[in-house]
Amino acid sequence: MPPDRMPPLSLPLIDAARAFLAGRVRRTPLEESPALSKALGVPARLKRESLQVTGSFKIRGAFFRLSLLSAEEKRAGIATCSAGNHGKAVAYAARAFGLVPTIFVPASVDESKYRAMVSLGAEVVRSRFPGYDETEEWALSEAKRAGRVWVSAFDDPAIMAGNGGTLALEILEEFPEARAFVLPVGGGGLAAGLSYAVSERAPGATIVGCNHERSPALALSLERGEAVTRLPAADTAAGGIEGGIGAKPFEVLRSRIARVALVSEEEIFEGVRWMLAEHRYLIEPSAAAAVAACLTGKVGRVDGPAVVVITGRNVSLETLRRVLA
Repeated sequence: MPPDRMPPLSLPLIDAARAFLAGRVRRTPLEESPALSKALGVPARLKRESLQVTGSFKIRGAFFRLSLLSAEEKRAGIATCSAGNHGKAVAYAARAFGLVPTIFVPASVDESKYRAMVSLGAEVVRSRFPGYDETEEWALSEAKRAGRVWVSAFDDPAIMAGNGGTLALEILEEFPEARAFVLPVGGGGLAAGLSYAVSERAPGATIVGCNHERSPALALSLERGEAVTRLPAADTAAGGIEGGIGAKPFEVLRSRIARVALVSEEEIFEGVRWMLAEHRYLIEPSAAAAVAACLTGKVGRVDGPAVVVITGRNVSLETLRRVLA
């Protein structure tokens, strides 16, 4: 289905995504965290999307979006831009449909993610730009020139429904008393889908988005009242939350996000180290932004049971050495 004909984000679209994904992706654990509960002062659980089949939540949206492709679109081929996890998810899902996607990645892409995309059979094109936004702008022109169908990492209702919407439904079924949700925000697809479903199914719940202080797209967008879709490249190991926010996700988030926590690179690294020390779980820096917000108190006041979304585990050995050093 062409992007301009995609229905808007809605509960029926989220339900359709969930029905399609049943048996194709994992229902990941929602695990109690005594240490995080102590830090927040309320019962807290970890939604461990780091255990998802491709190592991140991105497989939910990518698989569902590709399922909506028409026969004509499949013949044309697909292209996308990714800091790593979305590309890996598209590559994984594409194999199920007999497709070979073209995935454009920034020059700074994490090597473990790059190698994973290649091993899944994708054509991976590394750009000369270090940041996501410049890479995406170039990739869009290349995809248009080649006549390929564009599969956005976040600026698409099907991606929002799959990534965040289905995740929210899982959480609320298992933990209906949840009243606070803390998650990293990059392009906004995860946050938009989750916040939409939560606002419909658990009105009054608090949603806190976590931005890197060097790339605070959501915070700036709320301040300016419009989506900040492009930002200068930021030097960070948390590539998944670097760059601007999507216009469509921001329209969902602007009235549903309670506040934004801005965390630093060192606080993110400490979040990775803390998860290893307290839980023996390896998570990637982008995922650790939410943990960092909780540990530093930047998450703000949390009045009820909380869920912290652990978005992924895909991190290279080289990056991990930097974090542990």
